[in-house]
Amino acid sequence: MKNRSVKLVLVLVLVLVLAFISLARLQAAPASPEIPQDTLPVPKVKNMLYYVQRDPNANTVVYELNQSAKGVLNEEEPVHVFWIRYAEGGERKELNYVQKKFAYGLNTKKLAKDNYELKFVCYNKLALHLRKAKDGNYHVYAKINGQEAVLERVFVRVEGGTFWVPNVLYVELRGKNAATGKPVTERFKP
Repeated sequence: MKNRSVKLVLVLVLVLVLAFISLARLQAAPASPEIPQDTLPVPKVKNMLYYVQRDPNANTVVYELNQSAKGVLNEEEPVHVFWIRYAEGGERKELNYVQKKFAYGLNTKKLAKDNYELKFVCYNKLALHLRKAKDGNYHVYAKINGQEAVLERVFVRVEGGTFWVPNVLYVELRGKNAATGKPVTERFKP
């Protein structure tokens, strides 16, 4: 029991240290001008489901289908989340613990065979669904403007705030209507 308590305290200390380092980086950085969304790079990843971009730079979080080399879905973690650090030469980098547990990670719940509910750890009001479609491929579906759509991109406009409580002006979802393939977009304030 004592070892477990010590491990828990060490994990909490590590989380706090990482948070303070990230906060110091944010506070030390000068305010960046608003980035025009359409100038941001579009990731080229083989099994990409969708991606997230946000202020203050072009770094992108990619959500890809997590399959084995033989194409078998990892049912414990069906979506693999990682960075493409465009501001650092396009380096691919895993999320750190804080990013995975408090910001960009997903809570995943298996609903049925080839059907999962996905929710962002930082915002659980938006339910996404990973499902195998008739074409045999997996897609992530979301309600965008009241329509079921295949999610392609999420953009988060941030203006100030702190690491733990950023000032989110809006979130924009982009995708294609699941029935017609027509583009759909919706903005909302979380």
